[in-house]
Amino acid sequence: MTATFKTHPSDRRASARSRKERLARLEATRLYVCTNARVDRGDLAKFLDSAFAGGVGIIQLRDKGMEAAAELVQLRTLAEAASRYDALFSVNDRADIAALVGADVFHVGQGDLGTADARALLGSEVLIGRSTHTREQIRAANEDDGLDYFCVGPVWETPTKPGRAAVGLELVEYAASVARKPWFAIGGIAAGERLAAVREAGAERVVVVRAVTEAADPAAAAEELVAALPGG
Repeated sequence: MTATFKTHPSDRRASARSRKERLARLEATRLYVCTNARVDRGDLAKFLDSAFAGGVGIIQLRDKGMEAAAELVQLRTLAEAASRYDALFSVNDRADIAALVGADVFHVGQGDLGTADARALLGSEVLIGRSTHTREQIRAANEDDGLDYFCVGPVWETPTKPGRAAVGLELVEYAASVARKPWFAIGGIAAGERLAAVREAGAERVVVVRAVTEAADPAAAAEELVAALPGG
């Protein structure tokens, strides 16, 4: 007997976006948020609606301790929310899971899959980003035609990346001087002085975690950040 496999509705919607549409949304994005699955609070769907309503352009689910089956369930919730707000959703590290959910964006670190291998698994439509922490890594990301964006950080030390030293504002300034594709400053950024500092260093896009995920009102927190960025 031949097995029949059904595609989840959110997978079809996510996969329907073209690369051109995704690139346009990436170009317009000023605020990118990383969140865990919020299992302890049980409010992922509510949080996603609030964050997207506040102007977040991309949300990445990053929950290292979650098993694949549970992650797929949570990512389908994220895919549905992103579709409602004409935003993008990102998968961290796992190309197999990114392929299954029809991710808009696949993000990797320096020790993860290379761009060519990721493209072999995911095809040409998915956007790929990579974290960078040094000038050499920024140059490599800049010259990698398979990468669509890169992140620079952590600008300040942050508990979301324990043990990783801060790169400081000097690396942000360097990225601003050489970048030929969209890039984001990341790491310890929040509204106020720190956001102003990365803006002054040349960053036009930022990734945040706690500044939105721990806010009492995620929509208002996102709106404040977006308003302080170019085009916000």
